[in-house]
Amino acid sequence: MTIQSNAEQKKKGRAHIIVVGNEKGGSGKSTSAMHIVVSLLDRGNSVAIIDLDARQKSLARYIENRQAYADQHNLKLTMPDVHVLESSGGGTAQNSEEQDEVNLSALLADLQSKSDYILIDCPGSNTHLSRLAHVSADTLITPVNDSFVDIDLLAKVNSDTYQVDKLSLYSEMVWEARKMRAMKDRGTIDWIVMRNRTSSLNSKNTQRVHDVLTQLQKRVAFRYVPGFGERVIYRELFPKGLTLVDFNNNGHQKMTMSHVAARQEIRRLMDALKLPGWNKVPVAAAE
Repeated sequence: MTIQSNAEQKKKGRAHIIVVGNEKGGSGKSTSAMHIVVSLLDRGNSVAIIDLDARQKSLARYIENRQAYADQHNLKLTMPDVHVLESSGGGTAQNSEEQDEVNLSALLADLQSKSDYILIDCPGSNTHLSRLAHVSADTLITPVNDSFVDIDLLAKVNSDTYQVDKLSLYSEMVWEARKMRAMKDRGTIDWIVMRNRTSSLNSKNTQRVHDVLTQLQKRVAFRYVPGFGERVIYRELFPKGLTLVDFNNNGHQKMTMSHVAARQEIRRLMDALKLPGWNKVPVAAAE
């Protein structure tokens, strides 16, 4: 796959590619991706989505729900350009992988000239398309739950000392993706581990997870940022296709203290991502 370097993309006005990846299900990938997408749309950016989970299509279905809700209630909701890309299948494994590379490369090339951002949502499994997407990432976001079950995706932790013993398969895969990216175009991948479903109550487990992630980010060179807390509202929005970003402009919804706190989490996350052009937009423009 021919991938433009970060500098070339910026010079040519190419889209910034965000990949949301995690080989474990249930980490809040689609919810996180949707809130990032709508936050970008809310500031006037054009955003394209590539959903690589052709079986579940959680993110694509989220957008379908959004369009249906907007039509039903006569609302003007911002919409991204949505594409679902399936693995080619058929033939030999090598032929299938080569076709996957051709298909993803062609789709990215088509979307680059039309979009400010391209967000790729990866399935919760290790597929060739997912690995290709990781190599193409300018920003890689890996949501993990506030649990050592999810931390195990990144590293093996000593059960007595809670020190990192060795890296796990996903961290090794990202490391390989970074090397491939550097060899192809000397580009870099800004890897962000986003800690989701955190409890408002402090506990030994919460502190230990924090300590391990703090320790691990220096070893693996990712940025560890807080994500979304454990709030029912995030799960309730999926059937309507809404996000907390929409509540500002939607008179059908009543803001509660939980909504306000969740919106603060979203703003904090978007600032922490440090996406190109994000801070150039006045805050008032997002209100």
